[in-house]
Amino acid sequence: MASLLSNSVNADVVDLAATKLTHFNTNDIKTNDKDDDDFRTYDQETTPERVVEHYKLMRSKQTVSFYDRMAEKYHFDPTTGEGRRQMTIEEAFVELESYVDASDPDLDLPNKIHLLQTAEGIRKAGHPEWLQLTGLLHDMGKIMFLWGTGEDGQDGHDPKGHQWALGGDTFVVGCQIPSEAVVFPEFNDLNPDMHDSRYNSKFGCYTAHCGLDSLKMAWGHDEYMYRMLVANKCLIPKEGLDMIRYHSCYPWHDKGAYKHLTTEEDEETLEWVKLFNQFDLYTKDEDNVIEVEELWGYYVGLIDKYGLGGKLWW
Repeated sequence: MASLLSNSVNADVVDLAATKLTHFNTNDIKTNDKDDDDFRTYDQETTPERVVEHYKLMRSKQTVSFYDRMAEKYHFDPTTGEGRRQMTIEEAFVELESYVDASDPDLDLPNKIHLLQTAEGIRKAGHPEWLQLTGLLHDMGKIMFLWGTGEDGQDGHDPKGHQWALGGDTFVVGCQIPSEAVVFPEFNDLNPDMHDSRYNSKFGCYTAHCGLDSLKMAWGHDEYMYRMLVANKCLIPKEGLDMIRYHSCYPWHDKGAYKHLTTEEDEETLEWVKLFNQFDLYTKDEDNVIEVEELWGYYVGLIDKYGLGGKLWW
């Protein structure tokens, strides 16, 4: 899947030199006393049943053909950007108020709170405004539940609804699923593409070092939100858009998988995503109090500054 980005960076608005690819001590970011090893713990003995079922369905249904079907369903007109519905960012947050991620083993937390926690962690660390806004927007692609169905893994209306195409760790479809890098590898064999000679080899339908932007990830909120922001001609730089597009691909950015498919240029993208991921993961905390009303005005300013004010296509 090639990059859809053309020229979304306005050099007068962003200063990439202001952000260093520095990894903080996680204790400087975390808002609770949990050890690093206590985050993202996945096993069938201790992980909530709903999370295990989520990944079982995700692994068995996320295929190349499913990706292609969702890419068509959630198409944005390349000229006008037209999608399914027009909403402001704030109106979209209202729609997301009732949505809770069924794939998260750490806690149940409203999306707006988690997103503000991420953005505020980035702001307090002194990172620039575009990166703060990236934190605020990164999970908003779960708005797909408005047009989704349980059959397609996009039911956000029912607390027990299937959400395997909305959230959760993604992986590359169209090639061998790396058992050493995914959670619940015991479910890999359930994937139909793993019994299709076009897709079940190391390279599958790809060529060596074809590049990250040429890969199809399991469809979810990441890819949708990337496409939505590009369609609406936002001014967040490519580094921020890549964080949004690839932050759920833990097999790649956390476990080092797919190096036979990525390029040297993708190594810098990897560092950006790792930087972002620290804030996404370690600020997610029920005790990390966020005063939404006090903060929202500041972020409205960023939304406007980066070309996302007013009605947008979703």
